[in-house]
Amino acid sequence: MSAKAATTLSLFLLLLPLFVSGPLKLVNGDQGCMQKTWCVAKPSSNEATLLENINYACAQVDCRVLSKGCPCSSPDNLINHASIAMNLYYQSRGRNHWNCHFQNSALIVMTDPSYGNCVYA
Repeated sequence: MSAKAATTLSLFLLLLPLFVSGPLKLVNGDQGCMQKTWCVAKPSSNEATLLENINYACAQVDCRVLSKGCPCSSPDNLINHASIAMNLYYQSRGRNHWNCHFQNSALIVMTDPSYGNCVYA
């Protein structure tokens, strides 16, 4: 499989739960209501930024869920791992919109991005 095809497939698998469970809804960051939100990587983010986001978030929170053999280790690509790491950081910091900025490479979503056995916190 070519790198472009693998990237497209990975992006599709990452975003599939968002569309299966309803339309993707963005939040303006107002956490006044009790709506559960998650932080995910923007699909347009470049690889260097995603890697920086993983390193930053995983230096602050426990990212063992991304380890090989763990439920969130697959698909094994940067956008998937960055989304999980960024969300772990976002959730641990109180779900404030400023905790999901990541150099403007993140989105706050109201649709649970969990998939298979990988449950986003």
